[in-house]
Amino acid sequence: MDKHIRKVGTVSRGIRCPIIREGDDLAEIVTESVLEAAEAEGFELRDRDVISITESVVARSQGNYCSVDDIAADVKAKLGGGTVGVIFPILSRNRFAICLRGIAKGAKKIVLMLSYPSDEVGNELVSLDKIDAAGVNPYSDVLSLEKYRELFGENRHEFTGVDYVAYYGDLIRSCGCDVEIIFANQAKTILNYTDCVINCDIHTRARTKRILRDAGAKIVCGLDDIMTAPVNGSGCNEQYGLLGSNKSTEDKIKLFPRECKPLVLDIQHRILLATGKHVEVMVYGDGAFKDPKGKIWELADPVVSPAFTDGLIGTPNELKLKYLADNDYKDLSGEALRDAISKSIREKDGNLKGSMASQGTTPRQLTDLIGSLCDLTSGSGDKGTPVVLVQGYFDNYTN
Repeated sequence: MDKHIRKVGTVSRGIRCPIIREGDDLAEIVTESVLEAAEAEGFELRDRDVISITESVVARSQGNYCSVDDIAADVKAKLGGGTVGVIFPILSRNRFAICLRGIAKGAKKIVLMLSYPSDEVGNELVSLDKIDAAGVNPYSDVLSLEKYRELFGENRHEFTGVDYVAYYGDLIRSCGCDVEIIFANQAKTILNYTDCVINCDIHTRARTKRILRDAGAKIVCGLDDIMTAPVNGSGCNEQYGLLGSNKSTEDKIKLFPRECKPLVLDIQHRILLATGKHVEVMVYGDGAFKDPKGKIWELADPVVSPAFTDGLIGTPNELKLKYLADNDYKDLSGEALRDAISKSIREKDGNLKGSMASQGTTPRQLTDLIGSLCDLTSGSGDKGTPVVLVQGYFDNYTN
């Protein structure tokens, strides 16, 4: 075997950075952290390396926060402060509970409509086996809280141990707001209770809004319509509102970062000046993957990446090596097989969609794939690596 052939493909490295505070020059910190890591670990940057920054440190550097009272003021102004339907929220203390407190403080009564047997991202309220045993049709049947308890009793989240039905109900009442809880999967069901609605679903929100408006709702706001402008000097997110927010303190949330295309372009330019290399840069949040045990889909943000340089637009265009080895070149081995496959890769079409030799190569958005890799690399806990450097992602067998 030729000793000059590279033995390593894609490498993902978590890059340690200082703790980021509001007002910090994030472009400078990220650039210096990557360059210092390269020097300390003895690697060099290459063209088409990808530098990824977690959305939380971007939002933190922007100071993009708002309080429960800010949310309450915006909800009251936009929905009138009376009875508000809150439908299809995800079950999360980190993602939704603080938002719900703000909504409750901006209304007299909330009709909380939970989807079942699980929320949009797979957090389970009741198992499908229990649904089957009860003879319930989740598509059409509307359950009151009393009926839900009669049929299914108390159901605690598999991972957190929280009974979200009780938790959300108690949380709303603690804000001085009345609450009625129902379980249904048809958006227009809420209009039997109120015509002022906040739909809290993430990826299906446009369809839900359309259904509600077509069915005669008076006011429809998604979470992406709340906190789209500053309230009393707060942060905001013009595009996503409360979507993508996380708990910061018991009374404050960190919003999804605001416009950050200038940040990724700035970092790209700084690396070019420092090294002569043209890297790609992106901001990432949740990865787009699903836990096979808990059935929870990770993506609670509205998008994996809210900003990225232009070299990350598109999808992979790859051949399946094992298909070529097992079919086109099944009679070859060793160096002859390597040379034949390398020739196929060098001569591959610019668009392999539909080709047998590309089947199973996951033609998803590059930012979704790389963002998922980065989310798994950086984790969500105490690793202290809010920046991830991915090298060799765009290499193939011939490099």
